[in-house]
Amino acid sequence: MTENNTITCEKFLPHPPSAVWKALTDPDLHARWWAAGDVKPVAGHRFSLDMGKFGSQPCEVTEVDDERLLAYRFAEGSLDTTITWTLHPEGHGTRLVLTHAGFDLDSPMGRQAYDGMGKGWPGLLKRLGTVLGEAA
Repeated sequence: MTENNTITCEKFLPHPPSAVWKALTDPDLHARWWAAGDVKPVAGHRFSLDMGKFGSQPCEVTEVDDERLLAYRFAEGSLDTTITWTLHPEGHGTRLVLTHAGFDLDSPMGRQAYDGMGKGWPGLLKRLGTVLGEAA
């Protein structure tokens, strides 16, 4: 789902928030479902994500609430967007909500990224679920 310059996706994962959190914050697991990089759940931590043909994208963690929320600036200096992961315990699993905000829809690069990531995020969330299933 997209709204204005924000992409929002959610997925129920039949795993506890601690397992989902680990997939979001453990560099080895993160690389298996999305991109390699030294992600850490520490506010102010700077890291880069290897986005393949799109290059290394600099990021900075802006907000952390263990096993509940992780937010970081993504592609600083180019896209300048913010990715926020929110984890909601639900029954015996977790509802994961992704919000990717701040796309400049007036720039060709911003519009292209918005369109591409709007289509790509659901597949990445599915891959995250697959990685969690393999790790369980």
